Amino acid sequence: MKIVIAPDSFKGSLTSPEVCRAIEAGVRAVLPEAETLLVPIADGGDGTARTLVEGTGGELLTATVTGPLGEPVEAEFGILGDGLTAVIEMATASGLTLVPPEKRNPLFTTTRGTGDLIRVALDRGCRTLIVGIGGSATTDGGMGMAQALGARFLDERGHEVPGTGEGLDRLDAIDLSGLDPRLGETTVRVACDVDNPLYGERGAAYVYGPQKGATPEMVAQLDEGLRRFAEVVARDTGKHVADLPGVGAAGGLGAGLVAFCRATLEPGIRIVLEALRLDEKLTGAEVVFVGEGRIDLQTAFGKAPAGVAELARNRGCVVLAIAGSVSEEARGLHEHGFAALRSIVNEPLSLEEAMRPERAFALTAFAAEEMVRTYVAGRSLTPYPLS
Repeated sequence: MKIVIAPDSFKGSLTSPEVCRAIEAGVRAVLPEAETLLVPIADGGDGTARTLVEGTGGELLTATVTGPLGEPVEAEFGILGDGLTAVIEMATASGLTLVPPEKRNPLFTTTRGTGDLIRVALDRGCRTLIVGIGGSATTDGGMGMAQALGARFLDERGHEVPGTGEGLDRLDAIDLSGLDPRLGETTVRVACDVDNPLYGERGAAYVYGPQKGATPEMVAQLDEGLRRFAEVVARDTGKHVADLPGVGAAGGLGAGLVAFCRATLEPGIRIVLEALRLDEKLTGAEVVFVGEGRIDLQTAFGKAPAGVAELARNRGCVVLAIAGSVSEEARGLHEHGFAALRSIVNEPLSLEEAMRPERAFALTAFAAEEMVRTYVAGRSLTPYPLS
């Protein structure tokens, strides 16, 4: 029997490779001769670069780039096994975790470091870029990113404005004559799982600004700046980005990538599963394990387990899901191809204890073992006598 094990991480507890190994241990306790294929999954957010690099036999690298406050930071990125595709998590260069809480102010943070990473990837010959844009500290419309790649953003006197949120409402013209020409021969795929427009009550400033340190006054200023940015982009580049779903992600970096890098915004899990060639790996599989830290009804909408389950269902595989916790409404997932759901918690435990990696590993292995025992018993393949 071939069993594919393709879970996401249990955030804060086990990485996706660790979850894979725990589930495999449970499988082997029942079916030691089973063929198991471990495929750690990410959904385009934190950990995507490492997951794709490991899954394709690629290479993890670091580069010194401009951090969100303008200071140098060491940012990690990956080159996949084909040697031509780079995967960039903007959070490693321009992320909120790089800014101390007392210094968080999206008027003065920049995505320039993300542009630095793109340039490094281009220098290494990569002509396909996968960019994850979650966890940003910024609301600059991607101006900082584009400046790192040669774009110029000018005020009414022709002076360059800073590539920060504060520079948005001073913007009067855009000069792309110096934009890196290699972008014209590069495919940029952006992992984006939100549908927020650039500005307005559902836009980048109002929805995400406060968590980046913006006061109500700052939010209003940033929103007006993003409106101005969209107008100038449309006039000077012909790109109408304001209302495209998802361009409000990462403080408008989605809009900047579309406008200046010809990027497409796509569900993160779709990009990941294509890069990992999961559909091919499911050939001949009978059972597929999926998982994440918490399974609820929202799992069906763009989360890693749902993406795997869709491919598995099309292949006729049985999908078994394991999670740290499973909500009551998650039973609705049965309509989306999930055969069974199970929480790893099997006795009263504190959250802290359940998330301790050693304990979580053992609990996950036990849950997987019991799910496999139930499955093989139902198929009359029981490898032990029934009493």
